[in-house]
Amino acid sequence: MRKANGLRCIQLNQNLLILFVASFLGCSDPSTLPFDLPSNFPPPRQPLTNVATPAKIELGRHLFYEKRLSRNHSQACSSCHLQALAFTDGKTVSVGSTGQKHPRNSPTLTNAAYNATYTWANPHLTELETQILVPLFGDAPVELGAKSTAPPDELLNAPEYQMLFQEAFPGVETVTWDHIVQALACFVRSMVSGDSPFDKFVYQNDASALSDSALRGMELFYSERLECHHCHGGFNFTESSVHKNSAFSAARFHNTGLYNIDGQGAYPPDNTGLFDLTDNPEDMGKFRAPTLRNIAVTGPYMHDGSVVSLTDVLKLYEDGGRLIQDGPWTGDGRANQWK
Repeated sequence: MRKANGLRCIQLNQNLLILFVASFLGCSDPSTLPFDLPSNFPPPRQPLTNVATPAKIELGRHLFYEKRLSRNHSQACSSCHLQALAFTDGKTVSVGSTGQKHPRNSPTLTNAAYNATYTWANPHLTELETQILVPLFGDAPVELGAKSTAPPDELLNAPEYQMLFQEAFPGVETVTWDHIVQALACFVRSMVSGDSPFDKFVYQNDASALSDSALRGMELFYSERLECHHCHGGFNFTESSVHKNSAFSAARFHNTGLYNIDGQGAYPPDNTGLFDLTDNPEDMGKFRAPTLRNIAVTGPYMHDGSVVSLTDVLKLYEDGGRLIQDGPWTGDGRANQWK
């Protein structure tokens, strides 16, 4: 998570931009955000119990890069969410502060404010304030491994943090984990990306923004022949998006035929998707469709980082699933009955 004073843009690969925290406007109205949004973006939801302010975002930016939040002081949130990689880490699966490997790939935080649900396959995590508790305190596997009793004294006693906490939470005498979580959530909500060549072409009437090849790709993307837009549509290129004016749930999960290890549709036991929570066979292998924004820099792909390139991703969908011919997960995902 990060910071700014005035609208600042960070250039990513292939002209993809992360529009970063910004132009602090004040926040007396709970519907007002203290950073700019692209003109084609609706305002995101934010809980009335944690309305964003410039001071909360600034505190959250510092905490996002703060290794003292982890029990052994070896990792921060930013260790698995690198700004240069659209807040992913470039690894197949993430590694926690104690060296334990997570079974899943680190998801992008790009436009996380608009996610209908958080993590790859949990319909119950619908707010950042709840999701942030998972990397902080989760123990299966350990991520940051923070102590749940109270924030570390060495952080609370640091003069710079004493000032930042007072500015973010005026009058608070005892800083708790709740304050840290609220600040982190406000900072993550400010990570808005929406100034790609596509946006320039569609929303800013720049006819030269997309190449001929990209225009052909856009036509295919939105065609009923390929149907990419059904799972990756809308301003955020994922159907699993909500905003301030949403009137319905957008919690969506899909099985895309990555595995079929027993011929009955099974996925690897540590990555069964929605099934892990529902125990419903039809939910086997169902995961949330992530945003495609900044997709060029967020590989490797899929929930377990098992697909290396975008070319491989497109090949997988062209084939209707993945055939694995050797190794522990041998099986024909093309024939997965739960696709």
